[in-house]
Amino acid sequence: MNPENDIAPSDITPREVFESRRDFIKKAGVGLIASTALLLNCPISAATPKNTNLPSRKLKAISTAYGRGEKLTSYEDVTSYNNFYEFGSDKSEPVINAKLFKTQPWTLTVEGEVRKNKTIAIEDILKLAPLEERIYRMRCVEGWSMVIPWVGLPLSELIKWAEPTGNAKYVEFISLEDKQQMPGQNIPLIDWPYTEGLRMDEAMNPLTILAVGLYGEVLPNQNGAPLRLVVPWKYGFKGAKSIVSVRFTEKQPVSSWMKISPKEYGFYANVNPNVEHPRWSQSTERRIGSGLFSSRIKTQMFNGYADQVGHMYSGVDLKRNF
Repeated sequence: MNPENDIAPSDITPREVFESRRDFIKKAGVGLIASTALLLNCPISAATPKNTNLPSRKLKAISTAYGRGEKLTSYEDVTSYNNFYEFGSDKSEPVINAKLFKTQPWTLTVEGEVRKNKTIAIEDILKLAPLEERIYRMRCVEGWSMVIPWVGLPLSELIKWAEPTGNAKYVEFISLEDKQQMPGQNIPLIDWPYTEGLRMDEAMNPLTILAVGLYGEVLPNQNGAPLRLVVPWKYGFKGAKSIVSVRFTEKQPVSSWMKISPKEYGFYANVNPNVEHPRWSQSTERRIGSGLFSSRIKTQMFNGYADQVGHMYSGVDLKRNF
C-alpha cells in the first residue's frame, strides 16, 4: 500500500456524525440490550471514560493520505476492546480500571547510548513535529485486527532530539510501573515494568509513530495514554503503552513477552502469515466489528506494509527471527 494513493481522513464520516448515529441507535435499542443482558447474565459494557486530566480532548493534526479504502473500526470497539495488562488481563477490564489513571504531568526520560541523558515533558514532545493523523491497520498476535485513525508524530523526530551515539543499535521502551494506579501490576504475570524494543532502522522508519491520540482526540487511558508506540507492520504487543523512558542500547533488549515465552514471542514480531504461532495459525485474521459470524480475512505479509518496510529484512531469516 502506497500512502500517496490513500484517502485523507477528512473524507471519512466525521466523529460527531458517527456519535450522533450511535446515540440514536443506543436510545432506540437500550431496552432490548438491557433485557438481553439480564437474560444472558452478561454485564452491559461501561461507557468510554473521558480523559479529564487535560484541558481539551481535541487534537489538531495534519491530514495524511494513509488508509485509503479502509473501513475504520468503530471508536467504541477501539476504546473498549484492549490488551493493556497493567489494567487487567481481560480485554474488557482496561476501559473500567483505567478511568482514574492520571496522565498529567507526564515526562519521558532518554538515556543510554546518547550524548547526554535528558528528560522531556509530553508538552514539549508535541512541539518536536506537527501532529499527523494516520489510519493504520493493526494486527494482534491472537488473530484479530482493527483499523485505527491514530494521531501522533514520527518517532524519528524524538530520536533526532535525543542525539544517540554511534553505539546505539536498538531502542528500548519502558512503560510506567505504578501498582497503585495500575491494578494489573499486582499480579506477577509480567516482570514489571513492561518493556519493548526496536532495531534502530525500525525505529527510524517513517511508519513508526509515537501516538498521543486517536479519532482526533487525546488518547484514552485504556489505549496507552498519554504516549504509546505504534508500529503498524508488527503485532500489537510491540506497541508499548504509557511510556516513561526510552533507552538506546548497543545490544538487543529482551522485551517483556520474550521473557515470559521466548518460543512464542520473538523480538521482531513482524506480521508474517507464513510463521505459525505455536498455538494457532497466523494466516488469517478476524476484523473487530465485522460481525461474529463474518468470514476471516487473509493476513498480509508485514500487515500489508511490505513496500515500506520489506527492504529492512533483506537476507534475514524471518522464520528464525520471528
